[in-house]
Amino acid sequence: MKTLKPYLEMSKLRIVTLVLITTSIGFFLGQQHQGVGDWGWGLWLLTLLGTGMAASGAACLNNYLERDLDGLMSRTRNRALPSGSIHPVSALLYGINMVLCGVALLVMTANLLTGFIVLLTAFLYVLVYTPLKRSTWLNTSIGAIPGALPPVSGWTAVTGSIDVGALALFAILFIWQHPHFYAIAWMCRDDYRQAGFKMLSVVDESGKRMFRHILIHSVLLIIVATIPTLIGMTGWIYLIGSVGLGLMVLWVGWDLSQSASLIDARKLLRASVYYLPILFGLIIADILWL
Repeated sequence: MKTLKPYLEMSKLRIVTLVLITTSIGFFLGQQHQGVGDWGWGLWLLTLLGTGMAASGAACLNNYLERDLDGLMSRTRNRALPSGSIHPVSALLYGINMVLCGVALLVMTANLLTGFIVLLTAFLYVLVYTPLKRSTWLNTSIGAIPGALPPVSGWTAVTGSIDVGALALFAILFIWQHPHFYAIAWMCRDDYRQAGFKMLSVVDESGKRMFRHILIHSVLLIIVATIPTLIGMTGWIYLIGSVGLGLMVLWVGWDLSQSASLIDARKLLRASVYYLPILFGLIIADILWL
């Protein structure tokens, strides 16, 4: 168990859990789009297994690439690699094998498109987003791309194609990540500065630009979240609920823009964390109601 613990830590299980939840939402809505009545338990479980393996491997590779910088930050210096709990080569091999095995499983059990999307997600996260954190504050927007792809892969696992419903889910997750991660960036700006990460909260120490981005993306989130209803995928239950949730995020984001306090940053983070599961619950409830 002691040998397994560092690998589980590097796999970032909380993030993987979110990936699997959003993949499941895409899978569920893709099945509804296909008009399939029975839940495809076997395909769903294999899709989650392959996606989870690839996501765990990508998280491990992220840890490998940032091990030196993690050692500079108080909140990450005790992770497995900076603390020396595991050898970097072991982490590298584990990460690569997990990604490749997960993608291979998806290609064999779902389809080639799903395997490609998951491989693209890992590539963008590890080899694009991770190094960009050291060079440009735009890393947040670029990193939001792989963060928004899991529901698309869930959708394609069922349908074999990328439809407008999958793109709507992508858009919601892409926009949502901005207020979510900007709240974290404000809370952890001292750590990020010490490690040399070019987060917007570090580049602009006053926070004014970041707060403006939070408000803009909060408004966009309200608008984009209505797309599922506009395309006929959901009804009025979801529409009313999504607007209410979006206004909640905007309200808390406004408070942060006025106070610039850590307390309000934590409130925004909490609001964004609550937003997704409630939104997904509204989607499911709306579809089942209809």
